[in-house]
Amino acid sequence: MDTIKKRIDERLTQEGMVIVAIDGKCASGKTTLASRLAEIYDCNVFHMDDFFLQRSQRTPERLAQIGGNVDYERFREEVLLPLRSRRAFSYRPFDCRTFTFAAPVCVVPKKLNIIEGTYSHHPYFGNPYNLKILLTVDDETQRQRILDRPAFLHKRFFEEWIPMENRYFNRLLISDSTITVP
Repeated sequence: MDTIKKRIDERLTQEGMVIVAIDGKCASGKTTLASRLAEIYDCNVFHMDDFFLQRSQRTPERLAQIGGNVDYERFREEVLLPLRSRRAFSYRPFDCRTFTFAAPVCVVPKKLNIIEGTYSHHPYFGNPYNLKILLTVDDETQRQRILDRPAFLHKRFFEEWIPMENRYFNRLLISDSTITVP
């Protein structure tokens, strides 16, 4: 945490606005880290989980793509581009339990803006971030943390989401400027 805070503070000193992307395997601590940073800094936090695919987008072709189970096009248009232009905007979180959109969330960019979630480092986005963090977790710890989550999700984690994430991480190019946290 000290290294991460130091890097964020350096970026905040050097730049008017900072966008940090926290990527990593499920159950690696992405949401927890984003929450802790939000307790320290006055910042916006955006969750990639709010950008999963709608039913109509869940085609075999799309799901075969690396990172294809997230609506990265919508994330780019509704959050990333307006955020980079430093203007107020709104986006619609997608609730994958009900397959509906929630009410729009209105956002004013802050000095620090955090994007957390698997696929936040997707190559589709290019390199829009001031700082990238990659969280890792060993398979057994990941398994135990998932088993602590609601039982009705276990099968989807183990048979669907983790294999898709593993394909993504096996193809993801890690840059020298990425902080990797085991």
